[in-house]
Amino acid sequence: MKRIITLSLLSALALVSAGCAQEEAMNENNETEEGEETELNNNEDNSEVPVSDEGNDENNEVNNEVNDEQAANESEEENNNAAEEAYQPEEPLYEVAGAESNFIVRPIEGSGADEEVVLLTIDDSFLSANFQYALEMAEILQEHDANAIFFINGQLLSSEEEQDRLRELHEMGAEIGNHTMHHHNLSELSEEEQREEIVQLNDIIEEVTGERPRFFRAPYGVNPEYTQQVVEEEGMQWMNWTYGYDWEPDYLEAEPLAEIMVETPLLGNGANLLIHDREHTKDALADIITGLRDKGYEIVDPALIK
Repeated sequence: MKRIITLSLLSALALVSAGCAQEEAMNENNETEEGEETELNNNEDNSEVPVSDEGNDENNEVNNEVNDEQAANESEEENNNAAEEAYQPEEPLYEVAGAESNFIVRPIEGSGADEEVVLLTIDDSFLSANFQYALEMAEILQEHDANAIFFINGQLLSSEEEQDRLRELHEMGAEIGNHTMHHHNLSELSEEEQREEIVQLNDIIEEVTGERPRFFRAPYGVNPEYTQQVVEEEGMQWMNWTYGYDWEPDYLEAEPLAEIMVETPLLGNGANLLIHDREHTKDALADIITGLRDKGYEIVDPALIK
């Protein structure tokens, strides 16, 4: 009987031990599964949208391009605003007198402008392949903080290369005037031809530079009545000149030309100086500007002439 009881107790203890072991094993399995599930969830949270390195590079490149474009736009807008604020259109201070006063420039009454000025005008630019010094002359003017009216012809302006030169001349700040399409003596042309010589060139200049000429000079200084009518209709100021020398035999070199342009008795307040697009004149230009200033004259900016 005692043996039966002992065996029964041992069996019970064995069952209890087995149950505990099984429960411990199950708990360990549950902890493992929970740990794996937690790790899986963490991985899912941290890599919700997996992106390769290549994708990151592409996204960064796109973002950089967008940022660069935005920065460029902002910079351009700032520059435009600054330019608008800085640009203040100047009121005209001078006017051109008529033939009775040798086409001098004089202060507009009440303007208080300086009388001791002269006007530089340069004829025949773009007339032919021999007249190609306008850009160099414009550079010399810039270096000396001066300006001039470039009276140009139009017969070469069908060329894209010549149009580029004209555009560059305008962008350098030069005042572009009308000297007719072909440099004909206008008195020898019909009224229709006179109009075409003037208006056609105005149209070309406006198309190339965006601005229509404000000043007109007729070839050889010949201004028929009908020519003056067309010039008035076009809203331009016509002029001839007070003096010039660079076509005369004694002044076909830079040194004598510079001397006569400054020492001539015709020099005076408001003198309208005529020079041409020629090599020796280009070479004399710096000395002409310096000599005029040494005499007490400033070079009037054409932008200040109405």
